[in-house]
Amino acid sequence: MEDITRILDSRKTSEDDIVNESGLRPCCLDEFIGQKKVKENLKVFIESAKLRKKSLDHILLSGPPGLGKTTLAFIVAHEMGVNIKATSAPVIDKAGDLASILTGLQENDVLFIDEIHRLSPAIEEILYPAMEDRSIDIIIGQGIGAKSIKLNLEPFTLVGATTRTGLLTAALRDRFGIPLRFDYYDSDELKNISKRTAGILNIPIEDDAAFEIARRSRKTPRIVNRLVNRVADFSVVKGKKTIDIETTKYALHQLDIDEKGLDDMDRKILRSIIEKFNGGPVGLKTIAISVGEEMDTIEDYYEPFLVQSGLLKRTSRGRMATHAAYDHLKIDSKILLEQETLF
Repeated sequence: MEDITRILDSRKTSEDDIVNESGLRPCCLDEFIGQKKVKENLKVFIESAKLRKKSLDHILLSGPPGLGKTTLAFIVAHEMGVNIKATSAPVIDKAGDLASILTGLQENDVLFIDEIHRLSPAIEEILYPAMEDRSIDIIIGQGIGAKSIKLNLEPFTLVGATTRTGLLTAALRDRFGIPLRFDYYDSDELKNISKRTAGILNIPIEDDAAFEIARRSRKTPRIVNRLVNRVADFSVVKGKKTIDIETTKYALHQLDIDEKGLDDMDRKILRSIIEKFNGGPVGLKTIAISVGEEMDTIEDYYEPFLVQSGLLKRTSRGRMATHAAYDHLKIDSKILLEQETLF
């Protein structure tokens, strides 16, 4: 059977799906930048579990993509001094897959399931007793000869990550004793991440360059790491030993990332709403068709930042561009309003 988990010793540096070769993820809570309240509470829960010599309660990490949910899951295992098994909900499509993972866990291990809102109902039903009673029921055989066997599990901690809490069933959501919500990062936190990443890449970065990257990174650490890598490429090719503001601005311009951190697709979405649909309201499906992008990608990745930036409004009738969007794209809203009154 294909191995559907990544089994790692959390006491070593963890692998990273996005920047695997660079090892940019922090491995302990003290190195984790941002999410102050989440960190403070988690420190208490981890310390309590260690003092009581019990497994940590199940944890639900929710929030937009790229804010550090997967990183924190590996940090939890590291701080507890246990191993972690990591997988993704869409990969677990058979009861036997989940049973194999659960029975392979050692005492107090961490099981990390990404995109946990995408678990099938059948898999969820197996997970409930595992989370509550540390046991699973396995059906052996078929028809009248089928038998149910109860397997006891070692104490473990399930860490689930989701970008869409609303899609979780109430039954699953309520079984997590520690729900933690991730918020977008501020510019100072992202600036510190920029400097840390540049340090790991062994290339110095000026403060104003680090801040410039931070403010154009959609308030997201994952994007900070990616941009620092790319700006470092431009600096190296230009023969510079330090990432300066001039090279940073040039690199970001070449990458089509504007002053607000919008990329080409962000601007395409806003222009579509403004120029094709008179500023909205317009449905998500129509926007997706118009720009040639998947609905889920727009809703999960592009929309949250555009709404947070005050460039897009979500209403009961559909999406609408704000006056700030017109100003940013340098489009005169009066012209479109005049056009609208003609029809």
